[in-house]
Amino acid sequence: MQIVLLVVGKLKERFYREAVAEYEKRLKAYATLVIQEVDDEPDRIGEEKIMLVEGQRILSQLKERDYVIVLDRLGKQMPSQDLAKKIEELASFHSGRIVFIIGGSVGLSQAVIKKANLLLSFSQFTFPHQLMRVILIEQIYRAFRINTGASYHK
Repeated sequence: MQIVLLVVGKLKERFYREAVAEYEKRLKAYATLVIQEVDDEPDRIGEEKIMLVEGQRILSQLKERDYVIVLDRLGKQMPSQDLAKKIEELASFHSGRIVFIIGGSVGLSQAVIKKANLLLSFSQFTFPHQLMRVILIEQIYRAFRINTGASYHK
């Protein structure tokens, strides 16, 4: 199974990069993880234009058979066990990639949101998009641990 994190921008802080690298290493036992970064736009062009340009970059990376999960604060909230079930279901019955999308600092265009098979919210809080990458990859790892009955999840 291939899981793609399609994200806007690069991880600038070393501690975020180290955390992501740790979970990437752990996930290798369960799935192929690909992190695709698209360039973020400078703030000076305006939020609507930023969302449009970044959205086009995101959409250009998607394939027809992808199952697209967009992280959005207005999406569905679910416990880790339900995310695990969803990933297990997709692994069994879906032949394409599972693509998780994290937008940039101003959010995502409506075109990207409309492309989603699932809108997923981790909280009603707003998180920095770089931190969200760490949280997401940890939850994906947790989902695989839940699905294999491992003791990681408590």
